[in-house]
Parts: sequence; structure tokens; C-alpha cells
Amino acid sequence: MRVLDLDALSPDQVDEAVEAAMPGAPALVGVTRVQPAESAGPLLEALTCTLVAVPGLTDRDLPRTCVAVPDLDRAVAALRGTAESSPYATLALVGLLRLTAGAGVADGLVAESLAYSMLLAGPEFLAWRERTPRRAVPPGDEPVRLSRVGDTLRVVLSRPDRHNAFDRGIRDGLVEAMRLCELDDSITAVELSGAGRSFSSGGDLDEFGTTPNVAAAHLIRLRQSAGYAVHRVADRVRAVVHGSCIGAGIEVPAFASRLDASDDARFQLPELRMGLVPGAGGTVSITRRIGRWRTAYLALLAEPVSVTTALAWGLVDSRV
Repeated sequence: MRVLDLDALSPDQVDEAVEAAMPGAPALVGVTRVQPAESAGPLLEALTCTLVAVPGLTDRDLPRTCVAVPDLDRAVAALRGTAESSPYATLALVGLLRLTAGAGVADGLVAESLAYSMLLAGPEFLAWRERTPRRAVPPGDEPVRLSRVGDTLRVVLSRPDRHNAFDRGIRDGLVEAMRLCELDDSITAVELSGAGRSFSSGGDLDEFGTTPNVAAAHLIRLRQSAGYAVHRVADRVRAVVHGSCIGAGIEVPAFASRLDASDDARFQLPELRMGLVPGAGGTVSITRRIGRWRTAYLALLAEPVSVTTALAWGLVDSRV
């Protein structure tokens, strides 16, 4: 990761920075202690993201290319720590976001799955898997519960003892629920929520990497994409999230036309620290909501952000 002090760049260096943001380039993070001028737009768009430290300034006062931070040094250290721990995954993410930001949903999901599958065979994920022992996954009787009230289909993730960790059962149950909605025109609304203390803590870590054939994993991910299933009926889907919304726990509901969150909701993309990129559709769904720059920041930060931040970015639509 390279850090560019935008306050010290000469006009020639600005042009060089824009040219440096080419395919295969490292993450280029701008930092500034003044509110960016409109004329800086092309440079900010070329960078991975820009951190702005101006007292009293919030994300609502900034373009989507920027993130307001209280402490530049601390913010840079957090992003650099992630990038240095997983340089291959970081490079893959930077290039992937540039692609998915301009691609259609289906094409974006193909690109994301290819990158994710490639990294499953990479040294960073294998090292994470080696130091993260698996535990037996208890079977769930009904990982996704469906009920109907009038014209509304209620879809509830139901593995509360595991914070609704996104396993095969939840994935397949969601796909089936959205297909039901797609086939039944009398369902005019879908409400997606989670039981227990969290909406979803993300992919079940005890299932990660259990398919040794990464090409087969890519094909399964595309055929059984819960995110794409939600996207296909998104105009009827309202997601209501709470507690931990990690990885797939925000990537999938972000496809819904409306995403509401409780005050205790926290949003996190931790995949880079595992040597991966988001793999449940987040480089498509989240990018379409908040732009590739804040998506890159969220992934490089790899720490939870509050519902207040999510509202300011447009990641969620309202509090409930």
C-alpha cells in the first residue's frame, strides 16, 4: 500500500499519481488535512480511497471517494496493517473493485468469484486456515425459516446459536426462498431478518476452504449465489439487520432494494485478513451502495463500523 500526502503534491505529481493507479498497482491511499476541492475530483477518483482529517467534517460533507477520520496516523496504520498482512489479496481487491464498479451485477459476481476462488489456493488463505482450526459444525434443523402473512413472505435466518453464520444450509435456504418469490407473483413483499443476537456473523469459518477443488468452488458459488438470488427479486425485498453484520451478513442484504438497521448493528468486511476478498457478492452489492472507494476502505479497515457511519455512507437506508 502506498500513501500519498495530497497536501504536498505538486501538479506534476498529481498527474503521476493518476497514471500510477493502473491495473496491478498497489492500493493508493490519499491523505489530506483540508477539505478536498472540486478540482481534485479526477485524482480522488483514481485513488483507492482518500482519508480526510478535518475537525468537524463528517462523511456526509465529503464525496464518496473520501472517508472522514479523526486521526490520520491511526487510520493509515490500520489500513497498512491489513495490506501488509495480505498483499496478494489486497492487490486482487483493488483491481476487482475497479472492475465490479463498472460491471453489471452478473458479470461482477463472476469476476468476484474468480478472484475469491484463486485466493482460496493462495498462500495467505492457506496460512490463515492452518492457524485457524476447524470445529465440527452442528447440523441445523431449519437454517432458514419461511412464513407468509398475506402477500408478505418472511424469511428468517435461524442459526441463532452460531450468530446465523452463513453456511451451506443458510445459503441454499435463501436461494430457495428467493426462487419461491420469483415464481410466485402473489408474493409482493419479502422481509429478510435474522433470529437471535445477530443478523449474521458471516461465512461459517468452520466451512471455509472445505472444497479442495477451487474451480468447482467457483461454479458452486455462481450456481448457488444467495446475493444474486436476492438481486433478482430485489424490488420486493426489505432486509432488516441487527447486531453483527459481518462479511456475507452485509454483502447479501445489501442487494435488497431497502436495507434497514437497528442501533446495535455493526458492519464489517474481514476477508482480507484471511487472505481473501469478499466472496458473497459484496464487491458488487456494497460498491453499488457506497462506491468502490468506501468499499475499499471498509475492507482494508477490516474492523466494524457503526450504523451511524453506514447511514452517512448510504450502506443502510434507515434506522429501525
